[in-house]
Amino acid sequence: MLLRAAPAFSLLGPAGDSLSPPPSSSPAGANPAALRFSSGGHGGSLVVCASKESNSRPLTGVVFQPFEEVKKELDLVPTVPQASLARHKFVDECEAAINEQINVEYNVSYVYHSMYAYFDRDNVALKGLAKFFKESSEEEREHAEKLMEYQNKRGGKVKLQSILMPLSDYDHVEKGDALYAMELALSLEKLNNEKLLNLHSVAEGNHDVQLTDFVESEFLAEQVEAIKKISEYVAQLRRVGKGHGVWHFDQMLLREEEAVA
Repeated sequence: MLLRAAPAFSLLGPAGDSLSPPPSSSPAGANPAALRFSSGGHGGSLVVCASKESNSRPLTGVVFQPFEEVKKELDLVPTVPQASLARHKFVDECEAAINEQINVEYNVSYVYHSMYAYFDRDNVALKGLAKFFKESSEEEREHAEKLMEYQNKRGGKVKLQSILMPLSDYDHVEKGDALYAMELALSLEKLNNEKLLNLHSVAEGNHDVQLTDFVESEFLAEQVEAIKKISEYVAQLRRVGKGHGVWHFDQMLLREEEAVA
């Protein structure tokens, strides 16, 4: 049996005395760092041969030299105050795509805020729809702020863009205001979902695993749920028409929002 030995290795014999390797007892060509155990016929004597030379070769064949490998990272640390110190593996295309998505979230939030103001009017007075669109506006703004925080975390620069002026009236001759506004909300959620998928594609194309995980964990599942929820609202409003049923839908929506709160 062969065992690899450390430089300082000693064994005790059967009588408790120290065993040392016999000089020049190993045959020519034998490995001096090997231990040979043999049991004799008289009391099981033990013979050990060990070398004082240490074996520093790695067992896996992989050598990790942190101080050598970190030198190239030290060369990449910016020295100018305008450059981000946290930026790492974050390309300009991903930075621009995040800024674009921030603008999308703010635009959707702005439209929802306009819908809230419309349904909160004294001559419209659909409090359930007003509450729903106000909370939707706040949620989209939170998404924009979450993207802004992530942009700063990765060392990018947030660049806010223009926001388009939304409609101020949502009454529709054929559909009525409630159905028209809810169908518009459904279209906005689908558009937002498409933009998020584009952001995800940009992250994948640039092999940005962190950004890919961020979009998947924070936005995509929630977006699918929002589309499903608003689709059901559109279907219900199409059933009730423009008359008294809209008021009942609004009351249902108001109770639903209060129950969630």
